[in-house]
Amino acid sequence: MCHKGDVTGLQMENMGLSGKLDLSPLKTLNVLRSVSFIDNQFAGPMPDVKVLSGLRALFLSGNKFSGVIPADAFVGMGSLKKLFLAKNNFSGPLPASLADVPKLFDLLLNDNKFTGKIPDFRQKELQVVNVANNELEGEIPPSLKSMNADLFAGNNKLCGGSLDNKCAAPPASGKGGSPPSLPATPAAPKTTGPPADEATEQDLPVEPTDGSMSSGVLVACLGVMAILGFLLMVIQRRRRENNSENFGPTITKKPSMKKMKAEPARVDAARVSPQDGSSSTAVPAAAGTRKVAEQGRLTFVREDRGRFFELQDLLKATAEVLGGNAGANLGVCYRASLTGGQSIVVKRFKEMNRVGREDFEEHMRRLGRLSHPNLLPLVSYYYRKEEKLLMHDFVPNKSLAHLLHGEGSGVKKAVVHWTLRLKIIKGVASALSYMYDELPMLTVPHGHLKSSNILLDDHFQPLLTDYALVPVMNQSHAAQLMMAFKSPERKQFGKSSKKSDVWCLGLLILEMVTGRPPSYDVKAATASPEHEQKQKPSTGDDLVGLVSSTPEERWLTTVVDGDLKYDDEADKEEMLKLIKIGMACCEGNVDSRCELKDAVDRIKELKGKERADKEDNSFYSSVSDGAERDEDFSNVAIH
Repeated sequence: MCHKGDVTGLQMENMGLSGKLDLSPLKTLNVLRSVSFIDNQFAGPMPDVKVLSGLRALFLSGNKFSGVIPADAFVGMGSLKKLFLAKNNFSGPLPASLADVPKLFDLLLNDNKFTGKIPDFRQKELQVVNVANNELEGEIPPSLKSMNADLFAGNNKLCGGSLDNKCAAPPASGKGGSPPSLPATPAAPKTTGPPADEATEQDLPVEPTDGSMSSGVLVACLGVMAILGFLLMVIQRRRRENNSENFGPTITKKPSMKKMKAEPARVDAARVSPQDGSSSTAVPAAAGTRKVAEQGRLTFVREDRGRFFELQDLLKATAEVLGGNAGANLGVCYRASLTGGQSIVVKRFKEMNRVGREDFEEHMRRLGRLSHPNLLPLVSYYYRKEEKLLMHDFVPNKSLAHLLHGEGSGVKKAVVHWTLRLKIIKGVASALSYMYDELPMLTVPHGHLKSSNILLDDHFQPLLTDYALVPVMNQSHAAQLMMAFKSPERKQFGKSSKKSDVWCLGLLILEMVTGRPPSYDVKAATASPEHEQKQKPSTGDDLVGLVSSTPEERWLTTVVDGDLKYDDEADKEEMLKLIKIGMACCEGNVDSRCELKDAVDRIKELKGKERADKEDNSFYSSVSDGAERDEDFSNVAIH
């Protein structure tokens, strides 16, 4: 990863690299901030990371490193925020210097052989310390007691915190150093301490006096009052919980994010204060930490973005439902308007339980490291077992599907100039190529590429959304809705391929040129040689069937969108070239389908006409489907 000619990140994941890792050759990269060698075969001791004192993130999980990490291994690493050493063979105590790394945010040390006690981490911004499946012992330090119990599981000698294994109470001792003696005459009644009859000088019964009788009655009354008060508090709390709604706003035109279950405010009680101020009663410590363990917290994944809102800000925000039919989307989308005036998009997923919490969070961090001008970046996420929330910036313009097709009969759509259509396709192809390079471990790096998942910024640059979610989505849900699961090879062989995203790109290209929404319910292609050249479904209602059944000399008159504007013969020639690229991407036989790199290279060769920014408005105009033309285009097709 580079920025202005400088290398800022090195990512070499899942490449089968082996041997001893030496980081000293990287010292010359003065602005190197992130290094990742996840899922390789490196062995030997922990590499000397202090030579890269400016690192912000170091990812070494999934290798074969072993031995004791020196206590001073991280001294001087004042910028380090993320350290992943999980799934290695490290042993010995946790390095003490980790407790002194000031900006530490995420620490993954799970699945090793660490021994001894956990240091007391006191970093204010620390979000996750995962030490599961080691050989640690002793009490979980106070600074980590509110964290999920799963982060400490697999350490049989650990106790306290949110674990069910409670620490043994220290031996009781009297305040004065000797057992209490029998009082001579009852003094003023005391409401604390052991009853007086626990310490007697002799076994003979003592005749109670009037003072002792009144003292016993008073103690009994106070005890009854305390029990009644506790029961009343429990009843009120249960009423509040029973009356609360599920986490997330209800689907209305203008819901309030306060309708999101009040539970998130209790979820992270260590950091989030109650919203209504009606009660400051704290839940018992064991129940509170258990609730935190069950629910999770708001986590930010972008190193270049600060923590610019908290969960309570989200709860107070006004929410607006975005998009149309929620049943046709992976999740329900809301625009949350924060009190400071900024808007954030919250997408709520109920069918995102394919992997456990640790794998889910690691994948979210991987997405947070992606950076491309045509990818809408993930900002943060909120994890609950039942559902997940993914958050990104709000983009005022609507989707590419809205630009091309409008919103139904009588509503204007955009007539997009050829130059702008080509610009959008180039941006999409560039982002897809970047994802294939950055996420080589995924069979389908995007998985859900379609025009309604492409937003447009103020300069009509495309921004891809809903990408790289296949690894975390429930497969039955993904098979019903995600575009890569509708590819011919999925229908024919029951599995996707590296070229499934290429097929989606091809359909998008044909949609851009024809101006028609695609039909994704295509028939599986036969693998016989005589059918390799062209796919000709029995019905011609899908885009591939339309193009393949039309002679090439009639493409401009029959296939190309009649509302598409262009300037000269050169534009016509490039339109035909792009149609051919789209058809090569849509080849039904996966072996005959073109590779993504070839498709991207061919798209880059298409020049189009360069236009100045001041001419952007000439890229499009508006037409109506039998409706009046007096509405302003910007208020109808592009918001």
